[in-house]
Amino acid sequence: MAVLTLRFENEYVSSHLFKGTSSLTIGRNKNNDVVIENLGVSGHHAKIDCLSGRFLVTDLQSKNGTFVNNQLVASRWLEHGDTITIGKHVIHFDLYEDDPSPGQVAEMSEKTMVLDTDQYQALLATSYKEDRTEEVKKEMVGVLSIVSGGGREYRLTKKMTNIGKAPFNDIVVGGLFVGKISATISQRPSGYHLSYVSGWSKPKVNGKTVTQSSVLDDLDIIQIGSTKMRFALKPVYRK
Repeated sequence: MAVLTLRFENEYVSSHLFKGTSSLTIGRNKNNDVVIENLGVSGHHAKIDCLSGRFLVTDLQSKNGTFVNNQLVASRWLEHGDTITIGKHVIHFDLYEDDPSPGQVAEMSEKTMVLDTDQYQALLATSYKEDRTEEVKKEMVGVLSIVSGGGREYRLTKKMTNIGKAPFNDIVVGGLFVGKISATISQRPSGYHLSYVSGWSKPKVNGKTVTQSSVLDDLDIIQIGSTKMRFALKPVYRK
């Protein structure tokens, strides 16, 4: 049996019993098991699963991240006494072999949680910043997902990505009139730019032919020859 005690600014908010019979979800939307009404919290922010008697917390690609014991995590096995930080809310995680008594739950709701130094306070503050500190930095990386002709996914981590019929390209596409290098996607301070290079078959973005250069927006559909790709911006966290 696990008990989750939710606090905001060190004040008790609510307690939740979790027997591990199903997943427990945490987020801003009303359909979560643990609802945190705060704009710094994503609609579906994180979940906890019980697997073989152990509890695993997983971040659901939230905007501001999930922290366990002050560390940003994608997923983490939980231990008795761990703290989960979501926005400026803190969830204290306690494990019991049997169902806790009402007195134990009341004691957890009343006890004051000791916060770690000024570094911990700084960690909470960074979860609201669009640009992370040097400790945890959030970057948006372009990703191309093939929606026809392969189903693969490519991260656009290079300064310039070549797309065309020749095998030396970063992304190889088919088509009778596609050029050896049909197009490039370059990463610039202003965003990702798709540029036409060669071939009778010109690239299209959302059905419109690109003759020179086009700035890509999230969820744009790119077609080159017989291949369709979806462009998306996805967060990557770096320490």
